[in-house]
Amino acid sequence: MQLLKFQQGNAKLGKNIFTFSLPAGHSCPFANDCLSKADKLTGKLTDGPNTQFRCFAASSEAVYPNVRLARWHNFDLLKKLTTNEAANLILNSLPKKANIVRVHVSGDFFNESYFLAWLQVAKLRPNVLFYAYTKSLVYWVNYIKEIPANLVLNASEGGKLDAQILEHGLKFAKVVYSPEEAEKLGLSIDHTDEAAYKTKESFALLIHGQQPKGSKASQSIKDLKARNIKFSYSN
Repeated sequence: MQLLKFQQGNAKLGKNIFTFSLPAGHSCPFANDCLSKADKLTGKLTDGPNTQFRCFAASSEAVYPNVRLARWHNFDLLKKLTTNEAANLILNSLPKKANIVRVHVSGDFFNESYFLAWLQVAKLRPNVLFYAYTKSLVYWVNYIKEIPANLVLNASEGGKLDAQILEHGLKFAKVVYSPEEAEKLGLSIDHTDEAAYKTKESFALLIHGQQPKGSKASQSIKDLKARNIKFSYSN
């Protein structure tokens, strides 16, 4: 049996958190403001028609072929499986020493069956804390009463279904271009990812990653650098 590939956290998350990823954009059916894709074979980046800021994960896939191939390995194994088959594969692949797992540093719940597979996994591993950022809000809302306490979801603002955040009072994360923007919105900026799995309050994330030349996002990153404001982390 081919197993899925998990990684240990980066400089932001720390080595105590394990991560799981799928190819950015290709597995994100409801992405909008951040929609970007790296070609599976060449790594060439393509931004979506409404992209306001480029997905940092897509940029990583463009630069690092081994990262891109690992994410496609996972996607290719999962995308044709039933809910039960996907859940079993995830369970068999889950690192035994994992206590906290970030589901999707890159990618998203690409269909309902796959979302339900992670619900099964969380229910069968109650001692593991799983958390995720997602724009696939329709699946969250449809099964909101069935989500176990050890699966913490964060609505990733900037998707096609943003209206459901306010409608259902979902906890959300918003990308901001400056500390002042976050302050104006009344949101604290998370630099460690702890807000994603430790709190119930919505929060902000500073813009990061490679951005299209001349874009507002690119100009914001130049400003953050000039002001010596930390906004990015090593791989």
